[in-house]
Amino acid sequence: MVHLTTTSLSAADVIARAKSFFAERIPHNAAYPEKEGPSYLTLRGQGGEEIALAIFGADGARQVRASTLFFDQAVERFLATLPEAAS
Repeated sequence: MVHLTTTSLSAADVIARAKSFFAERIPHNAAYPEKEGPSYLTLRGQGGEEIALAIFGADGARQVRASTLFFDQAVERFLATLPEAAS
């Protein structure tokens, strides 16, 4: 499933928060960094399941797109923690 949100955070901040959230906040479904770049992060978790995050945009608003097959509830919880972009 693909999840989307818009945030005021930079790509680096979203990636840092994702690493912390998926390693510490949901210990029974933890996922850890596998691949990373300036605007993307791939995490690998239970049973080899994947979470892929991509951050697009600039100038105050960035769109965060996350896709996963197993971690839908955890991804929604993570995206809800991100501050919304100013309208």
